[in-house]
Amino acid sequence: MKKKSGKRVVWIILAAVLVIVVIIIAVNSGRSSDASRVTVTVEKKTIIDKALAVGSIEPVNEIAVKSKISGVVGQLFVNVGDYVEKGQPLLEVKPDPTPQELVQAKRNVEMRKIAVETLNKELNRNKELRDKNLISDYDYEVLEREYEESALNLKIAAEQLELLEKGKVTIADKNIESVINSPITGFILEKAVNVGDPVVPLTSYQAGTEMLKMADMEKLIFKGTVDEIDVGKIREGMPVELQVGALPNADVRGRVSLISLKARRDQNTTVFPVEITIDHLDGKVLRAGFSANASIIIARKDSVPSIPERVVYFRNDSAFVRVPVGEAGSREQYIETGLSDAIQIEVLSGLEEGQEVLEKEITQIR
Repeated sequence: MKKKSGKRVVWIILAAVLVIVVIIIAVNSGRSSDASRVTVTVEKKTIIDKALAVGSIEPVNEIAVKSKISGVVGQLFVNVGDYVEKGQPLLEVKPDPTPQELVQAKRNVEMRKIAVETLNKELNRNKELRDKNLISDYDYEVLEREYEESALNLKIAAEQLELLEKGKVTIADKNIESVINSPITGFILEKAVNVGDPVVPLTSYQAGTEMLKMADMEKLIFKGTVDEIDVGKIREGMPVELQVGALPNADVRGRVSLISLKARRDQNTTVFPVEITIDHLDGKVLRAGFSANASIIIARKDSVPSIPERVVYFRNDSAFVRVPVGEAGSREQYIETGLSDAIQIEVLSGLEEGQEVLEKEITQIR
């Protein structure tokens, strides 16, 4: 009797384990069936197709201030960040001639004086000869012109010497000084020299020393690059939304004003430079050099039927989705698609608003 009751207990335990296993399998199969039946609904949404440009905020017109005379920086009247009016003094360049240049300028004045004195004596002698009709009026006028030219050369040499020695000179009631005045109204952005630094002049054969950089900060643009894949989609005048890194919540907008005709290589990628005129700042202050991203709005559609692009199957230039049939079945449905932002895609035909579409099945890698 004891053996029979022991066997009965064993069979009861085995039956209970079998029931539990069946229940677990059923539950798991039910879960996997539910997971494979995840759906999305066709809803009306706003879809915006954008092209991304990466760059920075720059002034429209940035000026490099240079000198037309050589010397050293004597005084600085402005600092970085100062607002200056056109014509306001910026800095003074004191002449710093070499001993050879100074000696040459002085000797040049002396030589011009000798030439003037010699011509003056000759002119007086020829005047007496002309009064006696021993020379023609033409010969006398030629000599008189030479005297006037020599006197003018003396004056020029004297003014050059004065400019070398004093750094300023008055010519025809106009003061010519070695003070550099502001060419525009704007802000000082950079200062490249200090008092005592040497200054190389701007000439036709040399660039000259860049002393200051300034710009009108009321006129700003975005300068950046667009990938070659998107450049064919954009046009001048398209609206742009700018995301400025330093001002994450600022509503900054503009329009495309320039698309370069020539590409350039950037880290093994072909990109095209673009410029965007900023016309809305949302009351924010932009600074030159702010990094920014520009979303160029290629197309926009408001409140159109759409579904996630991830649920769409593309084959041979056609689009399909799977729609549920009954509790476990499904069928393939052809749809016509429109605008896409790479996340949502517009449904032109084939589906109605509120209709459900199956998610793609997830294949688990084992």
